[in-house]
Amino acid sequence: MKVLHVITGLGVGGAELQLRSILQHTRHDADVVSLYNPGDVAGMITGDGVRVRDLGMTRNTQIGAVLRLREVIRDGGYDVVHTHLYRACVYGRLAARLAGTKVVVSTEHSIGETHLERRRMTLGVRALYLGTDLCSDATIAVSDTVAERLRNWGMPARKITVIPNGVDFGRVEFDGAARARVRLEHGIGDGAYVVGVLGRLDPNKRFNLVIDAMAPMLGQETKLLIVGDGPDRPRLEALAREHGVAEHVIFAGQRHDVAAMLSALDLFIASSEQETFGLSVLEAMANGIPVLYTTCPALEGIETDRARQVPGNAERMRAEIASEILAARPRADEPAIRRAYGIEAVTDRIDDLYTRLWQRRGNAVPAGRP
Repeated sequence: MKVLHVITGLGVGGAELQLRSILQHTRHDADVVSLYNPGDVAGMITGDGVRVRDLGMTRNTQIGAVLRLREVIRDGGYDVVHTHLYRACVYGRLAARLAGTKVVVSTEHSIGETHLERRRMTLGVRALYLGTDLCSDATIAVSDTVAERLRNWGMPARKITVIPNGVDFGRVEFDGAARARVRLEHGIGDGAYVVGVLGRLDPNKRFNLVIDAMAPMLGQETKLLIVGDGPDRPRLEALAREHGVAEHVIFAGQRHDVAAMLSALDLFIASSEQETFGLSVLEAMANGIPVLYTTCPALEGIETDRARQVPGNAERMRAEIASEILAARPRADEPAIRRAYGIEAVTDRIDDLYTRLWQRRGNAVPAGRP
């Protein structure tokens, strides 16, 4: 089959990196259209040999973009259009149907309890999402939690398929040389215990909670490494200064060498207020690190002693972190994660969904790539 993936933007983020992993493992020919902001992930995907086009949108309400996207779809002769993230779903599903595409699929990565991709769920947001869903054949929910939220929102259960995000275990495996390099780069001693967080620096991630919890423990022997960038960085830096621990809270900025950054850590914390999946938790576990998390739908039903849910307040989180530092647990693999979330198996399920939708329409399935 010939598949076009339409995504809102290609800056560094969970959905964007997940799309890249899918493209690396799909059995179909695929291209990508970014509505705007063809950022660092666009370069990664292009480097993998996949064509990426920028639609060049400059504002949210740009109706002409639907017609431009329709022409891209028609000219490309795509069998399947697969949309990712809110704005791409709104524009992409409509454009695909106008172009006469046989199969239209969406993936819902980021629907929270009160927000959709940091967008408050107003009646207008909901109406646009559900209205354009009429142009879609199926929606992939990345967890049971997301599927339930979609049903509560008003999406028919028959259109929802749960396929989790996948982990490319080779991309995030432990690297001892990289651990030493990253620690040297940031002035961290070999014997220091390093706690880390990773993700976009925005209020939902609640990295301020981790700083509050860890402040009394930080010093030469215990460091906090914050990997990522975003609008919340100035507030977090100010908070570290207020606690008097600025030299021990290290802001690494946005990084592409995820395996190296994870390898530098001894404990990973995910402190989000709301989460639709929890890919960073799985990647940390794949690297062998013990994990503390406040919410992680991906671990529901997974029995493991490598990750533990903790309360979302500083005092109780501090006690859990102190317990992990005292235990100083070594790295270890978690086979349950590999069985449930390997990227190869996940991508196969997405490719199989395309095939089933084609067959449902009574069509012979187009050939995939060798």
